[in-house]
Formats: sequence, structure tokens, C-alpha cells
Amino acid sequence: MKYKLVVKPKAEQDAKDAALWYNNKREDLGNEFLLAIEAQINAIHRNPNQFQIIYNSIRRALIARFPYGIFFIVEKNTIYVLAILHTFRNPQNWKNRK
Repeated sequence: MKYKLVVKPKAEQDAKDAALWYNNKREDLGNEFLLAIEAQINAIHRNPNQFQIIYNSIRRALIARFPYGIFFIVEKNTIYVLAILHTFRNPQNWKNRK
């Protein structure tokens, strides 16, 4: 099945904020973080059902090398990326983002 991918503005902001934080820790680390996100979003786009449902219909894809998850839902033929958050953050941060 061919899926449409929609990254919500809050999820884009999550990624930008985290990338800035990582770039402040080490030069280019934020860029590496964004590349890891892009790779995982491509995997989600190819086969979203391979990722576990963790709450209601929300799935999570963990990001390689970084303690972050991409939280998304699949509705019909569209994938909605709701949040990109540190895995230790309060779950309420992504549960209310539909």
C-alpha cells in the first residue's frame, strides 16, 4: 500500500528543538540527529505497521543512536507524525497530540 506522510508542525518543532540542543553539545551532532530521524521516517513511510502500537492507535519508532521516538498514527492511507520526543519525557506530551 502507498501511504501519504504528514509531519505535524509540533513534531517538526520537536525535531528542530532537539537538533539545536544536540548542536550545542557537539558540532554537527544535531545534523546527525536529523539524518537519523529522516532514516526512521523513511522506514515508517515504507511499512508503518512494523512498529508497535503503544497507546490506543499511536505507534512509536525508536531512533537509532538517540534516545528519541517518533510517535505516529495511521489512518486509512495516511501516516501522521504527531511527535518526536525523548523517550524519558512524560507520555502526556504525545498522548494529547492527535
